[in-house]
Amino acid sequence: MKVTEVASPPAAKVKWALFNSKTYATIMYFILSLPLGIVYFTLMVVGIVLSIALTPLFIGIPLFFAVDKLLQGIVKFEQGIIRQILGLPMQSIPINYDKQVQTGQNWFMRMIRAFDGQLFIRNVMLIILKFVSSIVFFTLMVAIMAIGLGLITLPVVHIILLKEIQVDILESGLFQYFNIDWTINQQYIFYSVVGLIVFWLSLRMVNSLMALQRRLMYVDEPYLVGQQQIVEQPIPLSQPISETASQSQSMKPIYADYKL
Repeated sequence: MKVTEVASPPAAKVKWALFNSKTYATIMYFILSLPLGIVYFTLMVVGIVLSIALTPLFIGIPLFFAVDKLLQGIVKFEQGIIRQILGLPMQSIPINYDKQVQTGQNWFMRMIRAFDGQLFIRNVMLIILKFVSSIVFFTLMVAIMAIGLGLITLPVVHIILLKEIQVDILESGLFQYFNIDWTINQQYIFYSVVGLIVFWLSLRMVNSLMALQRRLMYVDEPYLVGQQQIVEQPIPLSQPISETASQSQSMKPIYADYKL
């Protein structure tokens, strides 16, 4: 009898971004992802170019297979970091991309049989996406958060500049442009409130970017593979069919929903 185990991708929802420690862990991830993305992309390009250039010397072929293993390690490392930040279960469903290798063959034939072209192309595309997304996400995050923090600290900066060097940065500001007659304290409150709203929206944006990064890096791939696994279970002759059917209906999903 075939019994299908359903494994739904764990959910990682953030309701209160401002008071959630994982939100700030995501911020640190995007800060570190910029240099890491550059390093990953550089290693990939240099490794592939050197392996192609050194192919006539036969050194390039084993170097190419070494680059393939390196790219697999980088992708798994990035997927593990995202799972750790989002509180997702670590990969427990083995995904064997390598083709079955026969024993007794030399190392060169084992490398050829273990190489998966589709997996190699996928890893190359993921590292390119990681390189591009790290630049875009870092720029968006820093820009929006800087605007929010700048508006929050605007009253303090205005007071310091006005007392120290007699510079009024609000002299030709938004209120003067639209001829709104508000006192300086009302302007302070307005800018601070707007800054808090922008900063809160920036934190929500960070969580949305992490959800997008999760999709780009195929983090849910082990769980999706688990949905397609079919387990063969032999039915003992002494066991009634009704009991076996009730056991299959009582099976629980492999992964429960994980919420932050």
